[in-house]
Order: sequence, then C-alpha cells, then structure tokens
Amino acid sequence: MKLVALSGSIIGSKTRTAMDYCLKAVTEKYPEMQVTLLDLADYNVQFSDGRNYLEYEGDTKYVAKRIMEADAVIIGTPIFQASIPATLKNIFDLLPEKAFRDKVVSILVTAGSSKHYLIAEQQLKPILSYMKAQLVQTYVFIEEKDFYRKEITNDDILFRIHRLVEDTVVLAETYINIRESKEAEYGF
Repeated sequence: MKLVALSGSIIGSKTRTAMDYCLKAVTEKYPEMQVTLLDLADYNVQFSDGRNYLEYEGDTKYVAKRIMEADAVIIGTPIFQASIPATLKNIFDLLPEKAFRDKVVSILVTAGSSKHYLIAEQQLKPILSYMKAQLVQTYVFIEEKDFYRKEITNDDILFRIHRLVEDTVVLAETYINIRESKEAEYGF
C-alpha cells in the first residue's frame, strides 16, 4: 500500500513537525508500507492553469503523480487567516475532479488558535468530498500551545496522531480489500 503524507504549506514549522510525528507512527507500526513525504516547502510547484496534471513538468508533475498513485493520503495543513493555505488549494486545483476516488484521506491541522477548529469541517472536508475522497471522519487539531521548540508536548495529541494513522491505514486496507473482492466477482 502507498501512503502520501502531504505537508500543505511552504512556510512555518509546526505542520511539518506534526507530519514528522505521523511518519514516525506509520513507519513504526507499518514498516512494509511505501510512504512518501511531500512537504510543499521542498518543491517548486507551479500554479494550476487547468491542464491535465500529467502535462506539467518537474516538481509539479512529481507531486501530483505521487498523490494520484497513493492509496491513502494524510494531509497536514496550517490555518492562515481562518483558511487553508493557497499552496494546498493549488494542489487540489492541479488534480482531476475525482482525484481522490478510491483513496482514503485523513487530516491533521495546526493552528494558532482554538477558534480555527472548524476550518477543516467547513473548508477542507467539502473539497475532499467533492473530489471523492473516503474521509477518515476524525482529524487531529493541534494548537500553538501543544508545541515547544519544534516538539509536540501534549501526550493526548501524540495519542491522536497514532490513532489517525491507524484509522487511515485500516480504512485504506478495508477499501482495497473491498475493491479487490468486487473485481474478483467479474472473473476477467
């Protein structure tokens, strides 16, 4: 199974720190899994201009292809000005309308204030649902107070990250098994 961890911002460190904790949880519990970290700060992704994602070149094509090839995606996003970053929205714009069909997607949010906890519900989940993602219903919300010197200091957050990873993998494996058994019914 292929899992992509997408850190959806080009600035700041908290989302990347949280995604590193996710990656550690995945590799410890599921060492056989193919995991790719896509930290948008490490790539030069073009703005979407409506082309098919395969027509882009360089980093843009690489990022889009990795997402399209994944069975599961964990999206990490900070909240800026009560919204998701433009860099993350651009990734969604680069992909086809049904890019997340047959993919399990889970969400991890970092924010400076507890007042932003509904951004995932009101902005991110509708986009992902429109793109046909099978969503892990619960998400991890991490506030500024849960970090200290690029470390997560809240044990409850660490527990929820592990649970998010487990839920993502179990749901992805379940959907893969369902698809395979359905395809086997056809016998060709």
